[in-house]
Amino acid sequence: MLKPKPGILDIDAYVPGDSHAGGGGRQIKLSSNEAPLGPSPAAVEAYRAAAGSLARYPDGSARALREAIGEAFGLDPSRIVCGAGSDELLSLIAHAYIGHGDEGLYSKHGFLVYPIAIKANGGRPVAAGESDGLVADVDRLLAAVTARTRVVFLANPNNPTGTYLPQSEVRRLRAGLPDDVLLVLDGAYAEFVEAADYDDGRELVTAAPSTVMTRTFSKVHGLASLRIGWAYAPDAVADVINRIRGPFNLSAAAIAAGAAAIRDRAHLEAAVAHNTRWRGWLAAEVSRLGLAVTPSVANFILVHFPPGGGAARQADAALRARGIIVRRVDAYGLPDALRITVGTEEENRILAAALAEIVRGMASTGGLGGASTTAAAE
Repeated sequence: MLKPKPGILDIDAYVPGDSHAGGGGRQIKLSSNEAPLGPSPAAVEAYRAAAGSLARYPDGSARALREAIGEAFGLDPSRIVCGAGSDELLSLIAHAYIGHGDEGLYSKHGFLVYPIAIKANGGRPVAAGESDGLVADVDRLLAAVTARTRVVFLANPNNPTGTYLPQSEVRRLRAGLPDDVLLVLDGAYAEFVEAADYDDGRELVTAAPSTVMTRTFSKVHGLASLRIGWAYAPDAVADVINRIRGPFNLSAAAIAAGAAAIRDRAHLEAAVAHNTRWRGWLAAEVSRLGLAVTPSVANFILVHFPPGGGAARQADAALRARGIIVRRVDAYGLPDALRITVGTEEENRILAAALAEIVRGMASTGGLGGASTTAAAE
C-alpha cells in the first residue's frame, strides 16, 4: 500500500474561512481578514498591463518587487525572498530547517499553518502556553525549547487573537534562544499596528543571524487572490530558501501589482486609518452587548461567548442565516469565540445590528447559558 511520509496523515488540513453562507441574497464575508477598501488602483492597473505578456515566464527572482519592497522599508533587496503568499515562505522555512524528530515551537493559539508545516516535514509541533489575555508568553516559549528545537514561529500580531508582543519582549525571546534556533517573525498584520512599543522585526533580522521576518500583500494591500508574500532574512537563510523555492513561484502579474501596491502610500494609509476607526467602533458595539472582546491591533476582533453552551456556534449559524459570514475558531482551541473581520462601514453596521438582535434573542431564551459574557477571555 502506497504511503506518504510519516506525519503527513497526522495533519488536519487547513480550512480557510467560508466565502458563502448558502442560500440566496447578499453575502457579507467577514471571515478571512480581507481588505474592505480593496487594492490600490495602481496595483489594479499594473495587473491589467501584465496581461499583454502572459506567454512569457515571469522574472524568477521577482527583482522588481524585491526592489520596491527594499525601497519602501530601507532593506537590502538581496536579502528579500518572495513567495506565493507568506504561507509558502513559512512552509519553505520548515522544509529547510525541520527534519524527522525535530521540533517546531509556537504559541498555543498561533497560526494553524505552523503545525501543518512542521508535521509535513516530519517534525513535532510544540505549542507553548499563553499569558492571560491570549498573549504569547516569552517565558513559556523559552521553557519549551529543547535540544531538538529548530524553529520558533511567532505571529506578531497573532491570528486569530489580534494580540501582540512589544519590541522588548521579542528581543528578550531572541536573546534567550540558542543561536542555532531560527526565530520566524510572522508580520502578516504588522501594518495595522499603531502601538508605540511595537516593532515588525526588521532591525532584529539585521542584528541577529538566526532571525527571519515574513510579510504578506494579502491583508492591508488587498491582493489576497494574487498570493504575494515576502521574507527578509540573513544572507545565508535567504540563500537556503532560494535553493528550494520554485523557480517561478510568483506570476508576472503578481510581481507588477505588488510593486505598484507597496509604492502607493496614500492607499495604505487610508486602509490603516479605516481599520483603526472601525475596529474600535466594532469592538465597542460588541462589548455593549455584554460580550468580551480580546483587544486587537490587527484588522479583526475576537469575540467571546459564554463557555460550554454552544453559544458561539448558535450565533454563527444565526449570522449565516442573514448572509453574514464570520470565522469559527474551534480549530485554534477557541470553540466559544468568533473572529470577525473589520469590513466596510456598511458591513460593520449591518454586522453589529444583526449580532445585537441575535444576542438579545439568545438571552431571552436562555441561549447564553446564564453565564456572564463579560468574564475574562479565557
